[in-house]
Amino acid sequence: MIEKIYIARHGFRLNWISSTWQSPTGLARDPPLTAYGETQAQELAQYFLSCPDDERPTVIFSSPYYRCLQTSQPLAKALGIPIYVEHGIAEWYSPVTPGTGLHPRPGSTESLRSFFPEVDPSWQTIYYPTRKGETVEEVHDRTDTFASAFVDALAQRLPGDKQKRILLVTHAATVIALARTFIGDREVPMKAGCCSLTELERRKGENGQHRILGAFRPIMLVSGQHLKGGSSREWGFEDIEVEKGRVVDDPGVPGSENEKDEPVGLQISHATVSNL
Repeated sequence: MIEKIYIARHGFRLNWISSTWQSPTGLARDPPLTAYGETQAQELAQYFLSCPDDERPTVIFSSPYYRCLQTSQPLAKALGIPIYVEHGIAEWYSPVTPGTGLHPRPGSTESLRSFFPEVDPSWQTIYYPTRKGETVEEVHDRTDTFASAFVDALAQRLPGDKQKRILLVTHAATVIALARTFIGDREVPMKAGCCSLTELERRKGENGQHRILGAFRPIMLVSGQHLKGGSSREWGFEDIEVEKGRVVDDPGVPGSENEKDEPVGLQISHATVSNL
């Protein structure tokens, strides 16, 4: 049973300071970290190494984007634990502008393992976001659906001792939506900085194996105290561009107009979702 959930945002991105960056994966919108971002990832690993053994993550789940895997890698190496790639915690994109194609989707777990040998290919993604983008409400719906199925998948796929303390490495919007899902409150105010860390603990009396939505209380939210440079490049949903009450559309990737938007949504069935 999950006792603690940690959620980290990726480190500082190279495209924020350079217009000539190249993606190691060749994927659009998949920049690597800067040297500063790599330092932040090391500091995140050092923070967990300074914690007692029973406070350290037992497994890491990462968004499939390169910057998140880069952020995960130092800790995976330090603790000797695997990285599982999960599209359910991937980047949030607002709805695509009609006629401009689709948003990007990273490659297979096997292709990502060629860059990060710590990736364990035995985990099969349980949720794929649509490449057509999501409204703010829909990204929260995504994290609710993902989390509900996630607890079942963990119980079926991982030994009990590996399920205790989960680290999710993801993106600012997804950090916030996930934290709100686990806390059970979509109005919790948060702005996530680079490599910020959220710690959630199962509420007392919440002993149900399959309950996860709203079953956790925050110990810390999007904290940058473990970073020498503190919190940087903070982002919250209040920073999005809104017109007539909805988030402004975002262009898709040129050349993707005829690609299929699949797979999409939940990829596993689970009988306990109605009890969550």
